[in-house]
Amino acid sequence: MARFTDFVRSNSTEPHRIRTRQILKAHPEIKRLIGQKNPTTFWVILGCVTMMVGMAWLVRDQSWWIVVAAAWFIGAFPAHTLFVCIHEAAHNLIFRKPTANAWAAIFANLPTVLPTALSFKNFHIKHHAFQGVHELDADLPDWYEAKLINNYAIGKAIWLLFFPIFQAIRTIRMHELAVIDKWVAANIIVQVAFDAVIVFFFGWKALAFLLLCLFFSVGLHPLGARWIQEHYLTLDPEQETYSYYGQLNGVNLNVGFHNEHHDFPSIPWNKLPEIKKSAPEYYDTLKYHTSYVRLFFRFLFDQEISLYSRIVRKERGRVTVADQSKPDLELVESQALNRPAKTAA
Repeated sequence: MARFTDFVRSNSTEPHRIRTRQILKAHPEIKRLIGQKNPTTFWVILGCVTMMVGMAWLVRDQSWWIVVAAAWFIGAFPAHTLFVCIHEAAHNLIFRKPTANAWAAIFANLPTVLPTALSFKNFHIKHHAFQGVHELDADLPDWYEAKLINNYAIGKAIWLLFFPIFQAIRTIRMHELAVIDKWVAANIIVQVAFDAVIVFFFGWKALAFLLLCLFFSVGLHPLGARWIQEHYLTLDPEQETYSYYGQLNGVNLNVGFHNEHHDFPSIPWNKLPEIKKSAPEYYDTLKYHTSYVRLFFRFLFDQEISLYSRIVRKERGRVTVADQSKPDLELVESQALNRPAKTAA
């Protein structure tokens, strides 16, 4: 692959809505999975929250090297799983009522210190609806990010280490999207109160441990390779979404099934493998990753991969800013009512 010096431009709309239609036409049996909920996810949240709070208590009086090591080698994993649970709640895939999903996300957010769950939902839904549209897709790096980090290992390592900060700064460019609503405010209030409780009873070192877990879970850690796996042009200059089929899907709630998730965002994590199994001709022909560790080091040291290794587009199709990114559910419901569904183009 060639070394990119600018983002890759595309004149087409995002590819997933088209494939959703094709797959449902060829495999109507997948319709039974659409709209299902998985309340078991809440028990995963409860377990991970309990584990991380317990670890914070255990390391509260330990040396700093133990705190950092515990966060990198152990704490990053439940922190990442909680991020996946927040992602499930963002798509309303845990409970039937959106309010219950919002509270589940706020609860899952507690051990990761920064109040990000509900703001993530607001921006992530638009990532699905407007993949690659720079002013609406917060998953895309900023222009300054790509130029600043360049192609070198030290720059990419720094970018991964401070990934949550870069991610937060990107939201400033989203002028068309609401930044604060009542749920974001509730998320902030609850999170600040929880952080204060941790400091009062466990001390600042415990809070620092939890914060390190967050940064490692999405940054300078093999788990951070997930962000590279999903949409960076690492295997094909024309394929903009990649799945990961590896062992970490077990602890990460199938988050690697990313093509499947984008094609069917109304299907919960425990059913994503069934999509691939039902429609192998659509997924076996796509390139995919099998190792986060390999991808992590390749991203760092391969100068042909940079933050410019992304597809950007101006074409929004017919999707409105208010779209809630449920093309699969809308298609099934429109067919049931015998009326045309919204399309991307």
